[in-house]
Amino acid sequence: MRCHNINNHQNKTKMPKVKTNSGAKKRFVLTGTGKVKRHHAYHSHILTKKTKKQKRNLVHDGLVVTSDMKQVRELLNMR
Repeated sequence: MRCHNINNHQNKTKMPKVKTNSGAKKRFVLTGTGKVKRHHAYHSHILTKKTKKQKRNLVHDGLVVTSDMKQVRELLNMR
């Protein structure tokens, strides 16, 4: 009698998929030169107590600083 292994295709081990952090991909954008753009915080609610100048300066996008770049690149799987 032959013994058939029904789950033969599941026995092969595969490398796990590397997944991008879903929160990071919504918050960061990669530029053409390899830098990472980000949005400023404190510009989503409770805007009545903030001055016009403060709100105007929070509109512009900024770049991720070099000290945080390693962590952001790992979240985006850009090693």
